Amino acid sequence: MSNKKIKIGILGGSFDPAHRGHLKISKEAKKRFDLKKIVWAITKKNPFKAESQTSLLKRIKECKRIIGLNSFITVKFYENIIKSNKTIDLINHLTKNKKNEIYFLMGADNLINFHKWYKSKLITQKCNILVFDRHGYKKSSLKSKTFKQLNNDVLKFIEFKKVNISSSQLRKI
Repeated sequence: MSNKKIKIGILGGSFDPAHRGHLKISKEAKKRFDLKKIVWAITKKNPFKAESQTSLLKRIKECKRIIGLNSFITVKFYENIIKSNKTIDLINHLTKNKKNEIYFLMGADNLINFHKWYKSKLITQKCNILVFDRHGYKKSSLKSKTFKQLNNDVLKFIEFKKVNISSSQLRKI
């Protein structure tokens, strides 16, 4: 029996709306880090954003449409299972299976305030953090409290051909 870890990427968020940038970073993470699968862990409400105007069901449906034939990505709403919307609780749930090695994907904009997340230090102890550069956020994220505290073993800053769009921008259209 193999002791090889199963590398799983987690892209969490409200996906309001999901867009090709989410798909692009998922594909990039799979390719660069040899991830077996990626879970888009959709939340009912992002604690750092206003209430979503789009229902959870519609957002899940849109995520599935964006994913299309990329079968390595699944969409899952864990909050009913783990009774929490906290990232650390999701990571604890997924690492109950000791074969899982978690890679948490985020945009550079999220790194800026990551130190404000519930149990952020514990998150960095339990998984790899993959931070994807976003247009206009590189300088701020590299100066962030979290980036300064972590070493490159835990946090990887990934520069790649960016998709210059965000869910916030799409909601304004």
